[in-house]
Amino acid sequence: MRKQDSGMRLPLRLTIILSGTFLLAFTYYHINYQNHLTEGGFVGLSLLGKYVLGISPSLSILVLDIPVLLIAMIFKGKAFVCNTFISVGAFTIFYSLMERYSGWVINLQDNLPLAALLSGVLTGLGAGMVLRGGGASGGDDILSLLISEWKGIKVGTVFILMDVIVLALSLFYMPLKETLYTVMAVVVAGYVITFTTSLGRPKLSKAPKIQPALSKPHDGTVM
Repeated sequence: MRKQDSGMRLPLRLTIILSGTFLLAFTYYHINYQNHLTEGGFVGLSLLGKYVLGISPSLSILVLDIPVLLIAMIFKGKAFVCNTFISVGAFTIFYSLMERYSGWVINLQDNLPLAALLSGVLTGLGAGMVLRGGGASGGDDILSLLISEWKGIKVGTVFILMDVIVLALSLFYMPLKETLYTVMAVVVAGYVITFTTSLGRPKLSKAPKIQPALSKPHDGTVM
């Protein structure tokens, strides 16, 4: 366990997670949804499944998330999965409240570069805060984190690569213009996630955190 993570008090951890989740919900509703930017990650895959195969997103998201959560339980522990459930549940509540009660409209359809920039900065900051708090905002973020720790790649880089692949597939049903601006938002978000999660921490080691679970060490030395 990392000392700086385990040393964070629970109230502060929850405050960071909930603040990041609120920021994500705000951005997805007021920036992405209101300006018709599409989605990457598991949300984008679920929408692709709906348009291509006719599978309900509520089912496909569940199918995608459950295996990743089980893997996270093994490699990251119960506390991480519990924090993730808190984030996902809070996101649902925050988003539904904004959808129902918020009358604030941020119309940037005439300035989509600004919308993409705001989306990238705010979603990157929100997702990074949730990760710093010891959780994740969804199954795709968990997968990005696990791959990052396994391969020693910056988490923001993995986030960008995964989302760009999904967005390329989204061209089957989404207009090119909105998709390209979403790619811009994803790239910005990836850099902001990397900055947020690495601020004040040493560089990610090539010896990943989850590696010991994959192969037993030859001796009792702790690196």
